Amino acid sequence: MLVRMTTNADGPQPRPRRRAPAGAAVLRADVTEAIRAAVFEELAAVGYARMSIEGIARRAGVGKTAVYRRWRSKLHLVLDVVSALAVQGLPAPDTGSLEGDLRLLYEVTSRALRHPVASQIIPDLQAEAARNPEIAEAMQKALREGQDGVASGIVAAAERRGEVSKDLDHDLALDLISGPLYWRSVVIRSPKLPKGYLASLARATAGALKAL
Repeated sequence: MLVRMTTNADGPQPRPRRRAPAGAAVLRADVTEAIRAAVFEELAAVGYARMSIEGIARRAGVGKTAVYRRWRSKLHLVLDVVSALAVQGLPAPDTGSLEGDLRLLYEVTSRALRHPVASQIIPDLQAEAARNPEIAEAMQKALREGQDGVASGIVAAAERRGEVSKDLDHDLALDLISGPLYWRSVVIRSPKLPKGYLASLARATAGALKAL
């Protein structure tokens, strides 16, 4: 035990120095965020199959121990990062019209999907999801609670304004809203959207929803 000296009438006396209990160290938030950022960069650079804790730690500028103190494997680390996307979500549009809300949603989503890092990571994780049920579940959660959560809000606002039927099939509505842009940006990976595409898509989708 570490000690330090104090003085009383009998002369110098040892006094125990208080020590933090083992395992009580606080995980620094900045280190956690650096590791999460490194995961995205590492996924984009080498893909999930070749990704390693060593590579993540090196890219984050920390030791492997710092990673393992937070996540017990690269699978759990990736699941955490993917699930966090659902929590962050997308901004809820509030333009006052169904078409305007859809247009804003498509603009934000398109920028996110076409980001260089996202365009590398999403197809790779989709391939892994076909082989790994845990990744598949995490991706479904991220998509459902992120994109579909905002889309549900758009439909609910349109119902309140009387723009769509209150008997609208919500599952079909969410498919109509989310499907086309995801297909074009992620599945066939169109290099560039035609001029005016997002405005046309918003107009067509709003018309389809009103016709349901």
